[in-house]
Amino acid sequence: VKRIEFNEITKPAILEAFAHPRRIDQSLVQSQETRRMLDRIIGFQLSNLLQKKIKTKSAGRVQSSVLKLIVDLEEEINNFVSTPFYQISASNDNMTLNLVDSKNVIKKITSKEEANNIYSSLKKSFICKEVIKSETLRSSKPAFITSTLQQEASVKYGFSADKTMRIAQALYEGKEIGDMQVGLITYMRTDSTRLSDLFVDQAMKFIKDNYGSNYCGKPKLKNKGSAQDAHEAIRPTSLSRKPEDVDKYLTSDERKIYKLIYNRTISSLMASAKFESTTLLFDNSGHTFKTTGQRLLFDGYLKAYGLGDEDKNKLLPEILEGDVLDGFDIELEELFTKPKPFYTEATIIKTMEELGIGRPSTYAQTISKLKTSKYIEIIE
Repeated sequence: VKRIEFNEITKPAILEAFAHPRRIDQSLVQSQETRRMLDRIIGFQLSNLLQKKIKTKSAGRVQSSVLKLIVDLEEEINNFVSTPFYQISASNDNMTLNLVDSKNVIKKITSKEEANNIYSSLKKSFICKEVIKSETLRSSKPAFITSTLQQEASVKYGFSADKTMRIAQALYEGKEIGDMQVGLITYMRTDSTRLSDLFVDQAMKFIKDNYGSNYCGKPKLKNKGSAQDAHEAIRPTSLSRKPEDVDKYLTSDERKIYKLIYNRTISSLMASAKFESTTLLFDNSGHTFKTTGQRLLFDGYLKAYGLGDEDKNKLLPEILEGDVLDGFDIELEELFTKPKPFYTEATIIKTMEELGIGRPSTYAQTISKLKTSKYIEIIE
C-alpha cells in the first residue's frame, strides 16, 4: 500500500502525484494515533467528569487551551492597576509636534513634577534641527489562509469566524452562474500561503495586462515551519471572474468575502508600494519634538487592495533646518495606563495560530463551541 500526495487540485499536480507515490510514514500514523488517545483521555473522560460535577457541556484539548487563554487574560485585566503618566505636545494649523525621548519615541513622563518643569520651560518658538527623508517599501501580505481570512473579515466587517467559514464554504461549493454550478474559491481550510505555479503564471499575465508590467511582484513562497501545506492558499478559482462580474449571483455577505479573497490574492503577487517618509525634529529649550509625514510615490499592490487611511498622503509644509516656527499651542496632558484589551474573535484566532493550538479547520468550530456551551460570551 502506498500513498499519493497532491497539494492542489489541478491535472498536472495529480498526475505528478501518481507518478511518485510514497511509502506510508509510520511516524505520521503514530502521531495521528497519539492525537486520538488525547481526544479520548481529555475529551471523553474530562467531558463526562465535568458533566457530572458542574453540569457543563463538554471539554477538549483545543477548547480547554483556548478557554484558559481567555480566563488568564481576564484575570490579568481585573488585576491591572492603572497609573498616571504625562505627555506634552504642540500644535498649529499645519502639524502636531510631540515631545520625544533620546530614541525619538514619544516620551511618557511618569513624574508630575518633571512634566510641569518641562512644560513651564518651553517657549512658543520651535527651531527645526533636523530634516530626515527616506524612501520605504511596503510589501503586500500573502494570500489568505484560514486564520488570516477570519481575522480580516472580523476586523473589516465584524463577521464571526463561524459566519466567515459558512460564507467561504458556499463560495467553495459553488454558485449558479448562468447555467453552470461554479466553485468560486479554492479550499478554505488551509495553513499554507503557497499558490500553484499554474495560477501564479496566469496571475502574472493578468497583472501585466490590467495594471502594467511594473506592477508585477514575486510570489511569497515562505510558509511557517508548522504549516501542514496540504492545500494551497485561499484564492479565486479563476481571475476572469472579477468581483463585479459575479456580484449579481451572490448575497451581500458573499460579495464582501469574495472581493476580499480576490483582491488579497491579486495584491499578494504585485510589486511593493513605495513611500517617501519625512521626519522633522525640533528643539525647544533643549527638548526635542517630532512630527512625521509621508507621500505615496508608487501605489504598487495598493492599486488592487485599496488604500487605507494609513496609506494616504500626510504632507508636511516645506521646512528647512534652522527654520523657526511660531504660533503653537502647547498642551500638557495627563493620561492613564490601560490594561490589555479583551480578546476579539480575530485576536484569539491569531493567538491560537501563533501558539499552534488547533488547526485551520477547528478555529471557528472551537470558538462556536465555547459560545454555545456558554463558557464565553461575545460583548459588542
